[in-house]
Amino acid sequence: MGAPKTGNVRNVVLVGQGGVGKTSLAEAMLHLSGKTARLGGHDGTKPTLDYDAEEVKREFSISTAIAPIDWKGARINVLDAPCYPDFIGDAYAAMSVVEAAIFVVDAAAGPQSTTVKLWYAAEDLRLARSVFINRIDRPDADYDACLDLLRERFGMRLGAVTLPWGTGEDFNGIIDIVRMKARRCEGVEQTEFEIPEEYRAAAEAAHETLTELVAEADDDLMERYLEGETLTQAEIEGLMAKAIAKRLFVPVFVGSCIKEQGVNSLMDDIASYFPAPTDYGEMPLIDGGTLKISSEDDRPVAFVFKTLNDPSQGRLSFIKVITGTVEPGLELVNARTRKGERLAHLNVMCGRDMTEVGHAYAGDIVVVPKLSAETGDTLSVSGKVEAAAFRFPNSQYRIAIEAENRGDEEKLFTFIDKACQADPTMRIERDEETGQTIISAVGEAQVSVLLNRLEDRTKVEAHIVPLRIPYRETIRRVASAQGRHKKQTGGAGQFGDCHLRVEPLLDGEDYEFVDEVVGGRIPRALIPAVDRGVQEAMRDGVIAGYPLTGVRVACYDGSYHPVDSNEMAFRAAARIALRKACAEADPVVLEPMRDITVTIPESYAGAVMGDVSASRGRVTGMDTNERGDTVVKATVPYAELTDYATRLRSLTRGNGDFEMEPAGYEQVPYDVQKHLVEFYEESRVQGR
Repeated sequence: MGAPKTGNVRNVVLVGQGGVGKTSLAEAMLHLSGKTARLGGHDGTKPTLDYDAEEVKREFSISTAIAPIDWKGARINVLDAPCYPDFIGDAYAAMSVVEAAIFVVDAAAGPQSTTVKLWYAAEDLRLARSVFINRIDRPDADYDACLDLLRERFGMRLGAVTLPWGTGEDFNGIIDIVRMKARRCEGVEQTEFEIPEEYRAAAEAAHETLTELVAEADDDLMERYLEGETLTQAEIEGLMAKAIAKRLFVPVFVGSCIKEQGVNSLMDDIASYFPAPTDYGEMPLIDGGTLKISSEDDRPVAFVFKTLNDPSQGRLSFIKVITGTVEPGLELVNARTRKGERLAHLNVMCGRDMTEVGHAYAGDIVVVPKLSAETGDTLSVSGKVEAAAFRFPNSQYRIAIEAENRGDEEKLFTFIDKACQADPTMRIERDEETGQTIISAVGEAQVSVLLNRLEDRTKVEAHIVPLRIPYRETIRRVASAQGRHKKQTGGAGQFGDCHLRVEPLLDGEDYEFVDEVVGGRIPRALIPAVDRGVQEAMRDGVIAGYPLTGVRVACYDGSYHPVDSNEMAFRAAARIALRKACAEADPVVLEPMRDITVTIPESYAGAVMGDVSASRGRVTGMDTNERGDTVVKATVPYAELTDYATRLRSLTRGNGDFEMEPAGYEQVPYDVQKHLVEFYEESRVQGR
């Protein structure tokens, strides 16, 4: 497989709702192009692209796979992106390196929540867009209703380039609106017919709509068209490429991936009309500048949009060549690390199969093994070119994990840390306050796959444990107490005596210690020991075992023994005094609060606000964004949000997004405090 010239490359990503046939479309494209001998993933055949064990088990894509297809003089790099919500980060990454996104839509269901999210992401990236309406051969398929829904949601620039030749059991093939021919696929062979008379009127109406939409790409032709002149076939075809590249026209295709009908026409139009890398524009850089995709620039620049830790092939980096030509043995500098990265081998990857190539031109996508680069890194000769980071979904699903065997903690952390380096939608951290290992991800399925791979590849078993909430304690009034520690052991004893006054700090400070001792009642050298003893007691709390905060402690009196008094004794006395004083100072438990911003369609606003109220939260504002979605702002206890990523997905049928940030601490209600205190006392009795 030779390296294609930049102008012959077509990079497209298949996206849409999970389960609508994106991988089936890619498999059909592979088969019809002669890349595979049979249609993968159908009638018992193994899929070429969903080859990972977890993908086979779950029956949906987890990771982006590449299908490089040679078709009518073009190299079509098809990126089959996972669109199950938990793995949608790969779709965002894939969209950052293509020129066009093909949205696969079910002919009965129409555009669903994930399709809408990714459509707006493609719009933000200024990608050319198209739609493939799949499963038109099903009994409940309704092409007209589906196209109406698409136009209602995404605008009137969508126009049919193929129409169904029958629907349901009567589906025979497609009608090509550009070339005004009917087509039927017989295996890999395609036969053309004149358009049947019963479809002639619909085809002519669609042709008129298409002409009107694409004519906007050229002012002169638009003027001629508006004056009533009929544009030639050659002129319409010439306008197609311009209109798609300028995002003036969104072509809509139709077919059945399983029957392989309509797929040839899609590939024909990708090769003929979809934008090449040089048509896309310029890649944004971190410094605010841009970099134009070009083979003319002899300074190679490559962008790493995905890394994969494959159990059999090791670490693989998926890169797009932005400028110049890359060859095996070339050394480029990583803009993030400022270290050299040697491209020892270049490969074209199809599913899991790799074919080594001698070079790759600007615009092409290749896979390089054994690089240290991470997802989002830019490699260049100077190391000073750094592409802007692309958008990832929020990783607000947080869980705590523990290894089944205590000695496996280090292996667990190392494996997951490497997985997180490959997938920026996941993070692992050690929460010093709660002592837990925390994973942040998009959703629970993502974590499930991670833990399965952990066990399969390292034999380390891990389980999810309840997330500990970092509660704190404070006091609400002033109180005083004496702490006296006396111990005789036969020789030198221990004696410490101090009087402490505690009061709430109202200025947001965590802790303040004041020395008010006069007259040498406690020697100056032992006052720091009182301070340390107080801080030791504060770490363990006074009522529920949570750290004490927001307290001013004044040591105002005490006594000492010239022989038996020492630092240890006064630390012990301070701990006693603090606990006694705080017990009289109306101690309360504080809980962490979070400000959340939830973006949802208006129809779900009531359900979301009701859930906020049921979660002891309060709505602080509501607005409408530029896309017409409702934005709800609220402040909610963190303890009520540990499962919010899953809950919101259920409440909104996958149509909601949210962001969360710390919002300080507030006192918990009495019943919650009572429960926390009882749990603490029970744990102490049981020795936990």
